[in-house]
Amino acid sequence: MNTDYWIRWAKAAAVRAIKTVAQTAVALIGTNAIGITEVNWYAVGSAAALAGLVSLLTSVAGIPEVKMEEG
Repeated sequence: MNTDYWIRWAKAAAVRAIKTVAQTAVALIGTNAIGITEVNWYAVGSAAALAGLVSLLTSVAGIPEVKMEEG
């Protein structure tokens, strides 16, 4: 495996994780928010961070959009 593959993999995994974090935060804020002061920011941040970590760990199994070059 070459360096180019790992750079592409890291970028793709980071994009997936960031999207997952944002989606999780939006979902949690949307279900509990009456006002901005009513949001439990610690719980939102904790759950979003955990979702991002799980996304990165899932990416270890492979990212379909990043093909490994053969040869």
